Amino acid sequence: MWEYSDKVREHFFNPRNSGPLEEANGIGDVGSIQCGDALRLMLKVDPETEVIQDAHFQTFGCGSAIASSSALTEIIKGMTLDEALQVSNQNIADYLDGLPPEKMHCSVMGREALQAAIANYRGEVWSDDHEEGALICKCFAIDAVMIEDVVKANNLNTVEEVTFYTKAGGGCTSCHEGIEEILARVKSERAGPGETSPPRQQTGTPAQTAAPAAPATAATAATAATAAAPAAPKARLTSVQRIKRIEEVLESVRPMLQRDHGDVDLVEVQGKMIYVSLKGACSGCMMEAATLGGIQQKMIEALGELVQVLPVSYMPVEA
Repeated sequence: MWEYSDKVREHFFNPRNSGPLEEANGIGDVGSIQCGDALRLMLKVDPETEVIQDAHFQTFGCGSAIASSSALTEIIKGMTLDEALQVSNQNIADYLDGLPPEKMHCSVMGREALQAAIANYRGEVWSDDHEEGALICKCFAIDAVMIEDVVKANNLNTVEEVTFYTKAGGGCTSCHEGIEEILARVKSERAGPGETSPPRQQTGTPAQTAAPAAPATAATAATAATAAAPAAPKARLTSVQRIKRIEEVLESVRPMLQRDHGDVDLVEVQGKMIYVSLKGACSGCMMEAATLGGIQQKMIEALGELVQVLPVSYMPVEA
């Protein structure tokens, strides 16, 4: 189980500025429901001063995504657009008294949504530049440009940290070599001319040389602690065990949904995609995204892998 700060819990259970903003004149959309996280950030900007007078959000994702989005709206209200553009994903995490390393990608998504919303207000075509980079992680549609930008901005050093911040590498793991190549290239740039960086390690191979020291952060401290202890091999769940675990999660949340005159049923499992049907009062509810996000978080914790819980309407239709 991940440790959440009291402030994260507060912003999850009592999110600020959630819902549509009718007078919004700047809107930023990032992410994708199919990839497990999506965020819409809406800004009301004073045209004369470019001060953000109000900010609202709508998100599909886990509790950390909701808390990060809520925190972002509180941070930027009262700022000018240029001041808001200086807000980093680490500022969002710090405002919440920290996020679990595995959830730092939620703060990264918030920063991108802010950039997109400001570009929309200014009449610019915002581009995250992801289209310019080769697709590295096919499971979560993360490309080389995004990985490199996040590695540089947050001083990341390991594949595990990249997964925490972007989700890349959290699925089938076939992209780990590509991520390591990006890390090696960035480390070489950090070292500068005339210096050499440590040789790239192969995925799953114990480190033979010490990595260069990086500024101490919650993420790097957690990673260092993990690397210091020998990793115990994780037993892979069989297909039957996996389905049973998924059903156990749904059974655990069912009483809560039924108290609100709703319910949930498992429809299909296709690899990392878990399709469910929300019933009764839960179907079409304005909190449907939050409900699915909460279920998804429980699934990830129970299965020990990144999965996506999607409504049955997103299930591919066979020809």
